[in-house]
Amino acid sequence: MDVILNGLGAGFAVALDPFNLFLVLAGCFAGTLIGALPGLGPINGVAILLPIAYGLGFPPESAIILLAGIYYGAEYGGRISSILLNVPGDAGAVFTTLDGNPMAKKGEAGRALSLSAVASFVGGTFAVILMSLFGPLLASYAVTFSPSDYVALMVFAFASLASLVGSNPVKTLLAALMGLMLASIGIDANTGVARYTFGIPDILAGIDFLVVVIGLFGMAELIQLVEQQVSGALKTIKIDKSFVSWADIRRVKWTIMRSSIIGFFIGILPGTGASVASAVAYGTEKRVSDADKTFGTGNPKGLAAPEAANNAAAGGAMVPMLTLGIPGSGTTAILLGALLLFNITPGPAMFEQRPEIAWGLIASMYIGNAALLVINLPLVGLFARLLTIPQQYLTPLIAVLAFVGVYSVVSNPHDLYMIIGLGVFGWMLRKLDFSLAPVILGFVLGGLFEDNLRRALSISAGDWHILIESGNSIVLYLLALCVVVLPQLISRLRVDYVKKR
Repeated sequence: MDVILNGLGAGFAVALDPFNLFLVLAGCFAGTLIGALPGLGPINGVAILLPIAYGLGFPPESAIILLAGIYYGAEYGGRISSILLNVPGDAGAVFTTLDGNPMAKKGEAGRALSLSAVASFVGGTFAVILMSLFGPLLASYAVTFSPSDYVALMVFAFASLASLVGSNPVKTLLAALMGLMLASIGIDANTGVARYTFGIPDILAGIDFLVVVIGLFGMAELIQLVEQQVSGALKTIKIDKSFVSWADIRRVKWTIMRSSIIGFFIGILPGTGASVASAVAYGTEKRVSDADKTFGTGNPKGLAAPEAANNAAAGGAMVPMLTLGIPGSGTTAILLGALLLFNITPGPAMFEQRPEIAWGLIASMYIGNAALLVINLPLVGLFARLLTIPQQYLTPLIAVLAFVGVYSVVSNPHDLYMIIGLGVFGWMLRKLDFSLAPVILGFVLGGLFEDNLRRALSISAGDWHILIESGNSIVLYLLALCVVVLPQLISRLRVDYVKKR
């Protein structure tokens, strides 16, 4: 413990240097703006600004502090367009739309934005505390996960679909299968065979996640707004002066804690990321707290769960990167590249050889999370006023954000047509009362599931027993079984109990 406290003390001395403190605040503010733009997200924000941080000749600790500020600032910012426009800022914000946007449509945009800021702050701070205390130990455990363990983890994540079934499990299953089918488009990495490409060269590499999200959510929302405008059914959204209250925070305190734990531990597993963490946290919370069946209609707990989880996952992803040199997500892979640019090799030795970087970065994350809360809460009213923009201006604004967000990342005109097609498809699914969340979950997990399943079977020469040989796999399969079976069992026991009374 003395080593940790001494390290944090030295780290705060670095982070509180006036220049580094300025970089923390600048990175957090810039990250918030980047995260609010649909399609950019933390990975693209850090990638875009990395050459600037390196080219300006900043000291290594200052450059990493700036890039890390952009990273978790973008995780905060992703909630803004998700809540206000129903357009996820990044993959981790998809599940924020499920209850955040309905709250905004009920005139509670300020309450939703401020509650998400508090949940993000707690999730992010919780992750940094655990990283300070148990980082090396947790990272050494995370790397013991084999491909077969990841297959079990994906099965557990798919089991969370049980919480998204609503009143029609068949539609949820079909939606997830659609996501899996979208994930399988492109050239098979093992055989080199083109799958479902229909001779179109532009999709040989598959469909980018950004294109799917912006198409199914952003363009579908745009088409629905246009339809309501034409039919005269569009209602003006009233913006009140709602703000998060202590009663709201007390009501969701256990939700935030559960989701922070889930997000952190999923975040430390390399390759999973905030999208998986927010999906599992949302699903878990719905099973635990949705007794009145209000999730998806603007339940504050349904907003707090994914927000706490995706920020905790962002902190968790830093653990294997700093302690083992293994990136836990796409964004930490870029941060790892930044360290290598400065001839710094991440790993356990870095905490002894370059403590100003390792502990300075950790200390800056404490400061950054507090700064983001201070920056974001006063701006809640300003963000909420976006919904008062007249509809004839708001509709093209969503379209511009969607097209610019996609083209700035993929730089392929074909993908602009793709998001229009997916937008029409998403609009049709909404008309048929399908939830789009299982589609996204199936798409995100499909590639991870297939890759790890193939690796596991390659290792075992096709022997399926490898999937159930490790203790990690067995535990995850049992958890998945409990997720599916226990809610049904508890519901039946409750009905029997009521009948006996």
